Amino acid sequence: MIILGLDPGYATIGYGVIEKSERGVAAVDYGVITTPPDETIAVRLAMIDEAMSAIMDKFSPDCVSVEELFFNTNITTGIKVAHARGVMLLNAIKHCGRLYEYTPLQIKQALTGNGRATKHQMQYMVRMVLRLATPPKPDDAADALAAAICHANMSGATRREIK
Repeated sequence: MIILGLDPGYATIGYGVIEKSERGVAAVDYGVITTPPDETIAVRLAMIDEAMSAIMDKFSPDCVSVEELFFNTNITTGIKVAHARGVMLLNAIKHCGRLYEYTPLQIKQALTGNGRATKHQMQYMVRMVLRLATPPKPDDAADALAAAICHANMSGATRREIK
């Protein structure tokens, strides 16, 4: 099973592709989609759409795992991220049809057993689970891989499928 994990963003979107088999999970690819700050929101959303379509076409994931949004104090950035996340969700449904969403707490719990794990602990676990020589960079890609691993580890009782 090929799982695409996504870490939503606006300037930088993390993606991570893993393969789950009877032998466990393995990294297939990971990286980021970036958009230039000097472009309009509409152009940046179109760029995200185009990049997402290319990733979907290249890897043909069986399902997509997305981190739910966590709003902090900057609502303006949060709104832009929500727009970008909407493009990602639409792309996932159109190209794959199987979309799962997890909170940051659920992702941390699935990887470390601790819903309050630090960024360093998460990166360490991603590296260990995927047997990588070094932690995946940038952080957005590591977070996307964590979302994919979370889905690979979760039971049907705790996930939400959106069709």
